[in-house]
Amino acid sequence: MRTQRRLRRKAMLAARRQRAIQRRTARLERASQRQQWMQMVMHDYCAKILRERKTWALARTSDWWENTAPNLTEEEWLEKFRVSRDTFRYICATLKPALQRQDTSFRLCLTLEKRIAIALHKLTSTADYKTVGNLFAVGCSTVCQTLQKFCQAVMTLLRPQLIPMPSQAKLAQMADYFEESFSIPQCVGAINVLHIPILKPPEDPADFCNRDGWHSIILQAVVDGKGMFWDINIGQPGSKDQESVLKMSAIWALASTTNVFSDRIRNICGTDVGYFILGDWTYPLQKWLLKPYAHTGWLTEAQEMYNVRTNGAHTVVGRAIGRLKGRWKCLSKRSDFSVRMVVDIVETCCTLHNLCELRMERFLPEWEDAHEVKFNGISWEGEEWSEERNALEQLFMQQQYNSSSFA
Repeated sequence: MRTQRRLRRKAMLAARRQRAIQRRTARLERASQRQQWMQMVMHDYCAKILRERKTWALARTSDWWENTAPNLTEEEWLEKFRVSRDTFRYICATLKPALQRQDTSFRLCLTLEKRIAIALHKLTSTADYKTVGNLFAVGCSTVCQTLQKFCQAVMTLLRPQLIPMPSQAKLAQMADYFEESFSIPQCVGAINVLHIPILKPPEDPADFCNRDGWHSIILQAVVDGKGMFWDINIGQPGSKDQESVLKMSAIWALASTTNVFSDRIRNICGTDVGYFILGDWTYPLQKWLLKPYAHTGWLTEAQEMYNVRTNGAHTVVGRAIGRLKGRWKCLSKRSDFSVRMVVDIVETCCTLHNLCELRMERFLPEWEDAHEVKFNGISWEGEEWSEERNALEQLFMQQQYNSSSFA
């Protein structure tokens, strides 16, 4: 009897536990259903609010981008963004893989076109983050993040296409264009630098203080005869001279360790001359880098002629840098960027410059920013000798003699 009572008690307890488990399971299912229902309600509510507000956090009026920008004339659009609508659409399509974003349940992202417009306007003006943010109805942090991501996308997707290291076939084309335009054979480019103003860095500020007394980083640019950049070096502190910047750049290493400039040799007045680029007086004379004679007052007629011809060709780099600064006004004013960000911005602007030149974008005269070429640290003693430079002197004198003979 006692054994039977124990068995009945165990059976009753087991049945009670089973009923408790069933009740608990039912409560959990009802709670889960209520939670799902609440999530659906909140999702619909948030989506409705976002459709009404069309902003992520703080309600702002985006009237300019939504209503004014679409109605801008081509001239007004070009003035605002420095590119035509066709080129703007090309940039959007090219950068879409890197910049496309998705809406979420809690906020709508900015459209691809609006984010690219924000970045371009920041680059083409001297306006601060707040001013740009107010125009596009976004916060300062959004402008900053948008610009950073835009620059990264341009450097990743556009720069390799627009500023590649030229092949031998491309170097030959550049040399032919220089000869057709300036009657200088074997020249493939001109080199110069631009100082980009920056905020005083917290570390080693004296290194970034240039000869004019303000803080800067240096852009070293090599351009072809059409004024397009084919080599850039960015980020050296402003206190460096041009020779030091050159010797720490990739083009110096390339010329020193490869035969890229001697692949196609041409005999000029009895001297074998490879490809070369033109620099100003501050650069070291090399077989692949020619510069003018210093104005000592004792130059021969041939040397004077050489200076006139090469200086005329060298102006292509000054004009290119002037157009770069004219389109992208952020390069002319000290702005609220970190040094690392300035480097990315300069690289982005150089890439966009090549895009505009390649697509033959209009450049309005009022944008013109003439680049002043400054010669620092000129040595007046011991003029260097160069067979290549001497060969060009003879060629120019022959051309001058032939042209005067036929006159």
